[in-house]
Amino acid sequence: MAAVIPYEKIIDLYHLEPHPEGGHFKETYRSPWTLADEAMPGGFSGERNMSTAIYFLLSEGEKSRFHRLKADELWHFYLGGSMTLSIIHPDGRLEEVILGNRVLEGERVQHLVPGGSWFGGQPNPGTPYSFVGCTTAPGFSFEDFELAHRAELMGEYPQHADLIRDLSDL
Repeated sequence: MAAVIPYEKIIDLYHLEPHPEGGHFKETYRSPWTLADEAMPGGFSGERNMSTAIYFLLSEGEKSRFHRLKADELWHFYLGGSMTLSIIHPDGRLEEVILGNRVLEGERVQHLVPGGSWFGGQPNPGTPYSFVGCTTAPGFSFEDFELAHRAELMGEYPQHADLIRDLSDL
């Protein structure tokens, strides 16, 4: 069995920094190619890189607070224990996916979060940390990032109030 890498060692090894939604991250790729403003779908303003990728680390007790992006985001599981990714689709449907390496138990090593969906996540009980990656296309820009306001999100999706309370703090 492989040795468990301490959380702090992953932060140091990959030069991770605090992320506004929670946890730590490091951008690892930004496509040199861009999509012109006129080629972008509705809702975007200005050109964007074709794709970006990050490392993302959540320790036990940390949460990725509810947020949404205009672009699609593909999540990839790397190390540590499983985490639950909670997605509220624009139609109000809740999707909960467990990212992890126990694929025979239904965990997934990749999952797509469609642009325009609210999402957040956290390591599952007993998980010291979850080390994942996210690839975004068109590429990530903080102009396209929106952190949820708890009252507004609960007003829009009251059926998910407990989850929204758990994964937001505004």
